[in-house]
Amino acid sequence: MTCPMGRKRAELWAGALLLPIGAVAAAAGLSGLWGTADPGMGAWAAVALGAAALVGGLVLLIDGIRLRVPVLEVEDGEFRYTRGRYIVRIPFADVGSYYVLRGRTRSLGLCDVAGRPRQFPSVQGRRASRPYLPLTGLTSPAKVDAFMSTAGIPPRDRSLTSGR
Repeated sequence: MTCPMGRKRAELWAGALLLPIGAVAAAAGLSGLWGTADPGMGAWAAVALGAAALVGGLVLLIDGIRLRVPVLEVEDGEFRYTRGRYIVRIPFADVGSYYVLRGRTRSLGLCDVAGRPRQFPSVQGRRASRPYLPLTGLTSPAKVDAFMSTAGIPPRDRSLTSGR
């Protein structure tokens, strides 16, 4: 999955689903082991599958909790974008406008006061630079618009008549 928020939700839900299934399967296998004098392979298989489901559920939950999704903040006179260890800090006075690139993976572009798009280093640590900050596919453009209007950053005016 390319969307970190979607991956996080999927891993958390799958882990939360696997934990009780694994616990029930392991408990059923253990009760089969203790209930008969000569336990068959079915009881051992249920214990092994239950233990594997428990471990898999725990791994998915831990990985889902550790996944970081992009965070937008405006605080202390600066605009901040955080995605894991990647942090972009821009003085609030240097941000003139914004635009949202819609598509499979939504992105946020910031422009300086003169209206030119800002360049950002790549999120993956490559040498290329990009004129946008990647958001997630599940991020609603309306939420980004609401956040930016609350912060006082206007949308980029792309009209030829300049608002007439």
